[in-house]
Amino acid sequence: MCPDQLVYGKSFHFPVELEHKVIWAIKKLNLDWGAASNQRVNDMNELDEFHLKAYESSAFYKENMKKYHDQKIEKHEFSMGDLVILYNSRLRLFPGNLKSKWTGPFIITQMFPHGAIELRNKERTRFKVSGQRIKVYLGKEESVQEMVETYYLDEV
Repeated sequence: MCPDQLVYGKSFHFPVELEHKVIWAIKKLNLDWGAASNQRVNDMNELDEFHLKAYESSAFYKENMKKYHDQKIEKHEFSMGDLVILYNSRLRLFPGNLKSKWTGPFIITQMFPHGAIELRNKERTRFKVSGQRIKVYLGKEESVQEMVETYYLDEV
């Protein structure tokens, strides 16, 4: 069934003039369906090759960018007694841009396998956190010295 028959319930017939022009155009263009189908297959193969090259280029780009960004990652080596600050992503007491999400300083009291670290604050309460959430504290000398002294006095 042709689309016109589905929509209108009867088949559509071109006027004789228009039908003649269509036949004349087909003869003038000398359409060869075999050559046209071969050209279409060749175009599809070229498109597949283009997609493959684009995929390989994208994979190469991603690999190079991963290498570049991995070079910029700083490896943190922590040891017992180091002063660190803790990133608290859930801190929403005073929402705003000026509120720091880093709290501390804390002292590392114990290190566990797989990156878990036990910290102790000034009130001597201990808790465990992920090693990915801490970084070295570079604060005032007085507070650093005070916390380190209390840490070593408690250990003895």
